[in-house]
Amino acid sequence: MAVKVTDDMGRDLLLGRPPKRIVSLVPSETYTVAALGAGDRLVGRTDYCVLPAEVSCLPSVGGTKDVDPEKVCALEPDLVLANQEENARGPLEALAALRVPVFVSFPRRVAEGFSHMARLARMLGLADDARVKQLMATAYRSLRRSEDVAREQDRMPRVFVPIWDQPLMTFNDDTFAHDLLLQAGLRNVFADRERAYPLAADLGRRSPVAADRLGDRDRRYPRVTEAEVIERAPDLVLLPDEPYRFGIGDVERFSAQGTPASRAGQVRLVDGKDLFWPGARAVEALEHLRAMVATLAAAPVS
Repeated sequence: MAVKVTDDMGRDLLLGRPPKRIVSLVPSETYTVAALGAGDRLVGRTDYCVLPAEVSCLPSVGGTKDVDPEKVCALEPDLVLANQEENARGPLEALAALRVPVFVSFPRRVAEGFSHMARLARMLGLADDARVKQLMATAYRSLRRSEDVAREQDRMPRVFVPIWDQPLMTFNDDTFAHDLLLQAGLRNVFADRERAYPLAADLGRRSPVAADRLGDRDRRYPRVTEAEVIERAPDLVLLPDEPYRFGIGDVERFSAQGTPASRAGQVRLVDGKDLFWPGARAVEALEHLRAMVATLAAAPVS
């Protein structure tokens, strides 16, 4: 039975039958396909698709930003899974021009990630599978619990999460990571901060370019100073291992800032997959983060 689906770029894709040869260009999609019970349909991946462990034996088609369209085509996929943010536009356009069926997702909220997982299950012909139904039920049950947590925003611990260093970068409230933290019971201290252009403006050294001149430039990932971090007084600092790999030296650095987090010993290294992977991994991530929140020792609220 044919299935017609619309991706997050508004493009319709008609699948005459459930795909049997899938190339995933997104680590979280690779993980979700396997979680839905279709890992045996994966025939290609990127260098960064490392979970579940068995996908490491699959041929790689490059990195997420430098996918090689020729390598993808050589695998004869009947579906390519991509992400608007993680994958560069050029290779995706090249694949589309070659009439390779490319489906592009772009979830900015936990709920959108779960909806995409259900959409993917339907594309794979697995929506009625007992394993999939159980996974989706767990996801939506977790989301309902999250809605209750999110109503208590004013009482939540305040968190800072950098995603890059030199310059120091983070994310605002128009991102998946922000929503995941919120659903877990944490308040992003830079929720309201938009990225300014040029770099000197983002760091407060000159006036920013006027909003009407920015076009479609992404403003969701501001570059901030350590002084701003101190000023925003986080109760918790989480240092992920992706996209930038923070380490023990960074724990020492942020622990010396004099923030509520540093005084309470709440500067922690975390698995970046728990913050940035939508879909099946987010089901697990919410529980991991909620357990962490539960251990916070009466964090002060500003």
